[in-house]
Amino acid sequence: MESVDLIYRGIFILVIFGITLLIATYSTYFERKIAAFIQDRVGPNRAGPFGLLQPLADAGKLFFKEEFIPAKANKALFIIGPGIAMLVAGMSSAVIPFGDMLLVGGREIWLQAIEVNIGVLYVFGIVSLGVYGLMIGGWASNNKFSLLGAIRAASQNISYELAMGLSLIAVIMMTGSLSLREIAEQQQGFNWNIWYQPLGFILFLVCAFAETNRTPFDLPESEAELIGGYHTEYGSMKLGMYLFAEYINIFVVSAVMSTLYFGAYNFPFMENLRSAISDPVLANNVVTIVGVAVMFAKIFAFIFFFMWVRWTLPRFRYDQLMKLGWQILIPLAILNVVLTGGAILLKDYLF
Repeated sequence: MESVDLIYRGIFILVIFGITLLIATYSTYFERKIAAFIQDRVGPNRAGPFGLLQPLADAGKLFFKEEFIPAKANKALFIIGPGIAMLVAGMSSAVIPFGDMLLVGGREIWLQAIEVNIGVLYVFGIVSLGVYGLMIGGWASNNKFSLLGAIRAASQNISYELAMGLSLIAVIMMTGSLSLREIAEQQQGFNWNIWYQPLGFILFLVCAFAETNRTPFDLPESEAELIGGYHTEYGSMKLGMYLFAEYINIFVVSAVMSTLYFGAYNFPFMENLRSAISDPVLANNVVTIVGVAVMFAKIFAFIFFFMWVRWTLPRFRYDQLMKLGWQILIPLAILNVVLTGGAILLKDYLF
């Protein structure tokens, strides 16, 4: 029995990894299309119908480009840097519940690769390791612009991880769990955490932009100042791995926000849908499949928001970036923790 469970789990892990790569690949296409729409252009339209084969053409170009390593670079670390970035990004989605439970042949199949009771800490710890790929790549390139990008990435991630962690503490205090599945199950129906933690969500969202190095927080790779930042000297698939890792991180952080604040795979009237089907197994599977569709709809909405902001807001100056992180977000996150604790104590006292 255990071997069958391991097979199902392995298949699910491969499926999620494939979906993650597919979403990261086509995020490049949709970002260019969204940018074109905002700027009143057409966007990619040559490779395949509506340009749908453009990501495959880009991937082929990166795969077949000549490998290039600068003469004075640290060759081992130069190769390891993008590998770490890609590995860490791929590991992040392991504990995210993409759906509830399917009943197949009398077996329960949970739509989650790994369930651990410290899922929040796992995601937070893995995501925080991603900066090492940027730092190693920037330093190993032996390029001053790459080094400046790496230094910016390190200081930016350290600054905004504090506010992100404090915003998570408020959710953990309210739910009483570090398990992403338990947090998701507590938000059944329309009882989403966003109604109780609006300030915490805004803080987490802003920090998510900074952690993924997206505009207006793309200081580590700002083309106007640093040519390309930490990946200035990279080409071929090593550059592709850095770009892929960024889009995978956007997908993962969108899934985490959907789970923590927007009910994950839960949706309004799900119990009504369950009771409308007489067969309990079929009812469970239908509700689960609809929940998976709802979960990915929430994720895609956040990915669209990331892209919309990129082509709407200008980049911060570095001093503004640091001031926002240390003097505004961290005090607000501490205030949110205090208010959440006070609300919990008041609720316990009254009820």
